[in-house]
Amino acid sequence: QVQLVESGGGLVQAGGSLRLSCAASGSTFSINRMGWYRQAPGKQRELVAAITSSGNTNYADSVKGRFTISRDNAKNTVYLQMNSLKPEDTAVYYCYALRYYTENYWGQGTQVTVSS
Repeated sequence: QVQLVESGGGLVQAGGSLRLSCAASGSTFSINRMGWYRQAPGKQRELVAAITSSGNTNYADSVKGRFTISRDNAKNTVYLQMNSLKPEDTAVYYCYALRYYTENYWGQGTQVTVSS
């Protein structure tokens, strides 16, 4: 089992920045990929960004150039630096981890609210 604990959400004005962190604990070996999804009210959960154990990244088109995902393998922690935030970025952000390419784990979610 893998436990994920997120931190760093909050309220920010449009154009501002936030940094989310997600610390993994438990059976963290063989985690292949970690990343962030988000879910806004009335919308489906969508992938925001992901990073593999080797450092390859991918981003949703809507956040490219504004968000940066990074990973500290020694700390089993993944970060999401969010710059130039927009009101449409408002959502609950969920950290996830993929282990053995088959096991999905989720954090409890952290609220990000961007005011206009």
